[in-house]
Amino acid sequence: MKIQLENVTPAGIENRSMEIISQELRSRGIILDQKKAPVIKRAIHASADFDYAENLYFSDNVIPHTLNLLRNGTSIVTDTKMALSGINKKILLEYGIGIYNFIDDKDVATAAKKNNTTRSAACIDKAVSLRKPFIFVIGNAPTALIRIYELYSEGLLKPELIIGVPVGFVNVVQAKELIIQTGLPCIIARGRKGGSNIAAAICNALLYML
Repeated sequence: MKIQLENVTPAGIENRSMEIISQELRSRGIILDQKKAPVIKRAIHASADFDYAENLYFSDNVIPHTLNLLRNGTSIVTDTKMALSGINKKILLEYGIGIYNFIDDKDVATAAKKNNTTRSAACIDKAVSLRKPFIFVIGNAPTALIRIYELYSEGLLKPELIIGVPVGFVNVVQAKELIIQTGLPCIIARGRKGGSNIAAAICNALLYML
């Protein structure tokens, strides 16, 4: 069998990928909301998984709300270094958006050990201690989402936005549904799927929309 390769320049690979994604969505009879489409397509692009066309949950008016936050330089906290490394630093710098990850901080490790919790959950507590408005980008740890929910329920935290797409099996589905039930601004990958690459892809899609 002869294998036919497409002749695509390095610079054109991403555009061609998006064309293929759009074509396949149409072939599946899926019509995306125009405001949400860039985020959904970017998640599909990062994973080659078309389930994201149906499992991404968007709270009401979350896209314009998020763009307003980013234009005003609202800082981002990630639960993993992988998510942090995948987010477009050039655009962050252009808009004066700070980005934080506390996973390797000694005080976070100490707090996690003392409280018998994960470092990701302890990272949320450290973010709260900074007393700044934050966008939380969670791609790996459901424990981080659960801690956000607990602190919000106690009146100690009100996130500006939660991008919640942890992947896995233990408390993953439940953690995501808890965040949805708060009514807070959020983009959530319902079900077990997600990951740090999806978290970064969603964040980048929103940054590109600026």
